[in-house]
Amino acid sequence: MTVYCLVELDAGTVADASLRALTMARGLASARGADVAAVVFGEAASVPVAELAAYGVMNAYAVAVDGYAPQAWARAIAELPNLAGSLGEGASSWVKTDTGLAVLTHDHEGEAGPAVLAAGTDHGNEVLAHVGAIAGLPVAANCVAAAPAPGGGLELVRQRWAGLLLEDAVLDAPVALLTVATDAVAAVPADSPGPVTVHEVKPELSAGDLVVRAEEAPAAAGGASLATARVVVGGGRGVGSADGFAPLEELASLLGGVVGVSRVVTSEGWRPHAQQVGQTGTKITPDLYLACGISGAIQHIAGCAGARHIVAINTDPAAPMMARADYALIGDLHQVLPALIEALRAR
Repeated sequence: MTVYCLVELDAGTVADASLRALTMARGLASARGADVAAVVFGEAASVPVAELAAYGVMNAYAVAVDGYAPQAWARAIAELPNLAGSLGEGASSWVKTDTGLAVLTHDHEGEAGPAVLAAGTDHGNEVLAHVGAIAGLPVAANCVAAAPAPGGGLELVRQRWAGLLLEDAVLDAPVALLTVATDAVAAVPADSPGPVTVHEVKPELSAGDLVVRAEEAPAAAGGASLATARVVVGGGRGVGSADGFAPLEELASLLGGVVGVSRVVTSEGWRPHAQQVGQTGTKITPDLYLACGISGAIQHIAGCAGARHIVAINTDPAAPMMARADYALIGDLHQVLPALIEALRAR
């Protein structure tokens, strides 16, 4: 049966998190003797065929839905070939077995059915949650491994507690719905890429499916996303105000990166939630995370622990972020950042 993967685009190319999801989808498809199909929302001309081919995709479904509308996206996915007949209302539940494994069960015959994977991003998690709600099926989130289980179903390893714990589980459902942890699976191209056939899809949607939709503001369009940026300049309460982020924006621009923030910054309304790094925000994996005026609550650490190098600037040497950093600078960020910006401009 087909293994579908929801593919998100970033400036016209496949987002890094989706490349990781495609890698897991290809591994699962290979183990089940199935094909990998990509689901891309947009016009057929916008489908990045070469990238999808490099990751083993054989069929790509270009779904004509204008903008991001989570319920409409979910409805379109539910209508894809091999899925419409397998999705159905039913009850599912977690059952503890004698081996200690948690088993997510659903009333079906136990044969391996199709699967739908998505990156564990805001969009991926939300859309698959809608698919699960529409079909009455469970969704296994933040998976790091998936393989066929004896007798049907899938054996999963998934992150719990923001990645601090790994759980072994079995998912038993007519259609497996999984999101892939964005920082745990390496993006690996296929050994023998082949041609990709693009199919245009025009789903049958009701007005209710389009009630909730989001459009990207022009100022936020283009460039690297927080989840895929190689450099992130983070700001916390120590920045002081919304206006205080101007130097962080300039520094991020000079370093070819993006700005991220702590939860308190979004709670104060200084920056949008889309820029939040942390357990309830975005988990980042940059080469460099420059944390400015961030104390380092455990929820924030959970979001930036995947950074290769952390540099912290704080006036408090006892701040938890200082202990987590590879390099810690005790000082006022309002003095440090201008000096750093001047030095970078001089180079």
